[in-house]
Amino acid sequence: MTIWSNLPRRCRARGRAVAAAGLVLGVATVSSAQSQRIEPAEFRCPSVLGVGVDTGHIYCDVLIGTEVADGIIVVIPSHRGPAVVTFNLHGRHTYSEDEVARGRGYARYLASTAVATTEVVLSRPLVLAEFRSVADLADRVGGGAGPGGVKAVAPVAGEAIRVTVPDDVTEISIVGIELEVLRLDGRETFTSPGRPIAVISDVQVEYRAR
Repeated sequence: MTIWSNLPRRCRARGRAVAAAGLVLGVATVSSAQSQRIEPAEFRCPSVLGVGVDTGHIYCDVLIGTEVADGIIVVIPSHRGPAVVTFNLHGRHTYSEDEVARGRGYARYLASTAVATTEVVLSRPLVLAEFRSVADLADRVGGGAGPGGVKAVAPVAGEAIRVTVPDDVTEISIVGIELEVLRLDGRETFTSPGRPIAVISDVQVEYRAR
């Protein structure tokens, strides 16, 4: 039984420990007279895919995990009342120009994830993404060996996810649960811990400052 069916109280997120890519910090973009703020979230990404060539967004892999600490830790600033975390959840596709040219490029991804605290699962976001051609890619990621210096792995499609966070919560975790992949040669299901199954981008937090 995993934490996603019965989340134990003993789980503890690893706080603000810095991963290889460091801590991602945002600057407030919207503020109202009532101290309502919407700003890029501070988060720790265990596996950074890279920076989008078109959008400039940081793309972070969602890894399958069995503990809150296995996920992407999003820091929630001190807030009055509930806060809201938003992000885009994408399929994760490895692009092959050769496979597309041979008519073998089709893939469909169904990734299931959990957004949790150390006490409770707040949401179970899903993303269903299909790839047929390069036009289906949401962005390309820099830092690779492909033409134009892009990586073969890229985000595809995307779901806008919105999660309400209770007023006493200061961190949440985004963790992968399962990935189903349908290709022309068959269907596969992946549940092994540590496997990247999706990608998130544009993590924002909306809250009323204390």
